[in-house]
Amino acid sequence: MSTEPVATEVGRDFIRDIIQADLDQGKYQEIVTRFPPEPNGYLHIGHAKSIALNFGIAQEFPGRCHLRFDDTNPVKEEQEYIDSIQADVRWLGFDWGRNLFFASDYFDRLYEWAEQLIRDGLAYVDDQTQEEIRLSRGTLTEPGKNSPFRDRSVDDNLDLFRRMKAGEFPNGARVLRAKIDMSAGNINLRDPVLYRILHAHHPRTGDKWCIYPSYDYAHGQSDAIEGITHSICTLEFEDHRPLYDWFIEKLPVPSQPHQYEFARLNLTYTLLSKRVLTQLVREGHVAGWDDPRMPTMAGMRRRGVPPAALREFVKRIGVAKANSVVDVGMLEFCIREELNRSAQRRMGVLRPLKVVIENYPEGQVEELEAINHPDDASAGTRKITFGRELYIERDDFMETPPKKFFRLSPGNEVRLRYAYFIKCTGVIKDDSGEVVELRCTYDPATKGGNAPDGRKVKATMHWLSAATSKPAEIRIYNQLFSNPSPDASNFAADLNPQSLEILSDARIEASVAESNSMEPMQFERQGYFVRDKDSTPGKPVFSRTIGLRDTFAKEVAKG
Repeated sequence: MSTEPVATEVGRDFIRDIIQADLDQGKYQEIVTRFPPEPNGYLHIGHAKSIALNFGIAQEFPGRCHLRFDDTNPVKEEQEYIDSIQADVRWLGFDWGRNLFFASDYFDRLYEWAEQLIRDGLAYVDDQTQEEIRLSRGTLTEPGKNSPFRDRSVDDNLDLFRRMKAGEFPNGARVLRAKIDMSAGNINLRDPVLYRILHAHHPRTGDKWCIYPSYDYAHGQSDAIEGITHSICTLEFEDHRPLYDWFIEKLPVPSQPHQYEFARLNLTYTLLSKRVLTQLVREGHVAGWDDPRMPTMAGMRRRGVPPAALREFVKRIGVAKANSVVDVGMLEFCIREELNRSAQRRMGVLRPLKVVIENYPEGQVEELEAINHPDDASAGTRKITFGRELYIERDDFMETPPKKFFRLSPGNEVRLRYAYFIKCTGVIKDDSGEVVELRCTYDPATKGGNAPDGRKVKATMHWLSAATSKPAEIRIYNQLFSNPSPDASNFAADLNPQSLEILSDARIEASVAESNSMEPMQFERQGYFVRDKDSTPGKPVFSRTIGLRDTFAKEVAKG
């Protein structure tokens, strides 16, 4: 795979060109696409690309997009996943309206068509074990071998298939296979399995069925039943297209959909394998499917990623025919760009260090005005309180600073945002020698942050009143994997031990602590944060969506 270049312009892609050509030629009056997830896990950012493509096409052209659950494997499917998928699609900004469907809606018709294939001599019941079938399929360089049951009579096959449906046989005893060509160069055409026996309760059909259709069999026929015009899949299904077309040709389906493939999304420092994501959850490497370190849409939503940023990201990377790897920096750039535009500003001190302003009157408290957004006057202002005792960021002080350290140090003067100039006059340490408190003086003539005599300072720092600020837990999230190309086969070895840092004694503005808003905000000089669902009335919890530092913008500027 190559590294995806930075996208500077967003134009039409090859799929939209195909659709426009089809419309120009009068092939369709209405374009119908579908997003067909399997309800066996939560959606991830790769699905966001597919959602935006399929629903976006339905918005751009005269058409509609269906949400269809390919629920053909009840062992792995749960209502929880169905609910989460619907929530994710809506959160991303799309709606299927009345077009919600399930492959299980078509089980009766799929079964009838399977019997039709048997009567036409195009399907047979195979008694071989799963391992025997696998071994007899051959390899990329060697043809497969016919099953010893391939030439069963139509009557025998119908009888056995109906008995499979009636529940007479245990799991794995028999399968129904299409009779195509065991010597085909495309292994998918070597008599693929259409039905397997699976005695399992289905979330929607209950115990009506004990045989279930394969994905390859159910998918294309569901498309045809729904009148899908353009069945858009990722590249791993390209080799399945001849089988997709074979079923459409051999069965009396009501429409003739066509499959098109595009490159799936691959991101640095990220694994999008559903198997890996499931293991991360089940083995306790993360706190659940919506852990903010997960690349799931639920995780990103909990982390405060705006859906508009995801839509812009998938728009920027475009739709291509060749697989590539996108730098996660492009995603981060889109998140910062959107949050910088939309997030209101507040102040939070993540690692507090106490400051006592010795020449400020004891007991005095004053209100200062702070802006909510530097680029949006309509966002207004808010009041913040200033007093004798404050908190500043521990990293903003050094007792013995190196050159070019312009923040607070003994004898050095700095500006407190919206407030005054202060100068450090003393340092208090505990028995271990750690600095626990600073003594400072302030210049009352510098209210608002400017000196009337024109003197300048080289640093402006955020702060909070010790009396009115509130305690909070802050969770700092970093990449889940430390390797830009994590190994899916041994992903645990690439897990980042610093992917989560919890700061339990942070301080935030009182209005932020008392609000239940789930809108992301910028803690000035710290990054973008969002209230987490683990918050309690006495102890709010905020997660960092992303830091302020942005190296990827330079790459965008270079083009």
